[in-house]
Amino acid sequence: MPKILIIEDEAAIRRVLVKILSEENDTYQVEEAEDGLAGVEKIKKDDYDLVLCDIKMPKMDGVEVLEAVRKMKPETPMVMISGHGDLDTAVNTMRLGAFDYISKPPDLNRLLNTVRIALDRKELVVENKMLKKKVGKNYEMIGESNAIARIKDMIDKVAPTDARVLITGPNGTGKELVAHWLHQKSERSKGPMIEVNCAAIPSELIESELFGHVKGAFTSANKDRAGKFEAANGGTIFLDEIGDMSLSAQAKVLRALQESRIQRVGSDKDIKVNVRVVAATNKNLKKEIEEGKFREDLYHRLAVILIEVPALNDRREDIPLLVNYFAEKISKEQGNAKKGFSAKAIKLLQNYDWTGNIRELRNVVERLIILGGKEVSEADVKAFASK
Repeated sequence: MPKILIIEDEAAIRRVLVKILSEENDTYQVEEAEDGLAGVEKIKKDDYDLVLCDIKMPKMDGVEVLEAVRKMKPETPMVMISGHGDLDTAVNTMRLGAFDYISKPPDLNRLLNTVRIALDRKELVVENKMLKKKVGKNYEMIGESNAIARIKDMIDKVAPTDARVLITGPNGTGKELVAHWLHQKSERSKGPMIEVNCAAIPSELIESELFGHVKGAFTSANKDRAGKFEAANGGTIFLDEIGDMSLSAQAKVLRALQESRIQRVGSDKDIKVNVRVVAATNKNLKKEIEEGKFREDLYHRLAVILIEVPALNDRREDIPLLVNYFAEKISKEQGNAKKGFSAKAIKLLQNYDWTGNIRELRNVVERLIILGGKEVSEADVKAFASK
């Protein structure tokens, strides 16, 4: 039920506004405050989906209320109520963050339309915040080992810069998590993060995928298409498994890094891009360079900052935290109560040889939750962990 607060010192105007809103929609929960000071106190104690606020009031005028609310609860939309002589001030309040303004006496259609739009916008803001939190939680980095502490510290130092980062480590160690943390903690976090799995794209299509193509560039190019670099403009592009990229595509990526320009396949027109590049690989790129499979000049462009993600076997002290995290996450996904793991079960998991790293650990925890007893025991681990 949307909660609306009306801050207005004229009782007659308040009554009119309450009547209009209540008759229009009986789901609106409308509250009143007789001046700016009383309104701010209410907003401090409670959350409102919309505030209608007069501009000229005793004790605290509408501009002061707006400034206070913007500091306390910036997501709360405010619609200012202006008298005839307050129009210039009302326009100025929009520069200060007000959603809109309505004039006295309030026009019925204008008021109701403004309220509906403001409430819709508030709902959208809340949904976006929830989505961002959900996305953030999907990429939590769990662990308190020295190795993970060093990575987190490096991310905090590197993320605010535009330095290119090369993330190395075995499959399943969480290189993607590091890339997402770098993006989310950067100045580009409001921009897109575009992921490209270079190993999953056929070599003949990788250039089109990265840089786009023009109509007729090849047989199936039926129309112009933007590539991932253009899609990532203003944000971050994550080139996963870059060691599997073809040499011809590597040459184009090198040019994009050197000149911040790309060309679509089949075109000679330059397109300027503003993209931060983060790359990852499970290969030894120096060995790949020696074998002529990877460009040395591209390696040095990418590896401004090197972050090595350790194998799970090298951070066994994090396994109890990871098991607890996965157990809670998997139980929520399945709609079941969280299962505990006995101390002996955890100890056995810590001594397991994790060739598949964290990805393998998550699969094992899910298997044990499904097949194990009410509390996962040492016997359950012996029976099911290595299957």
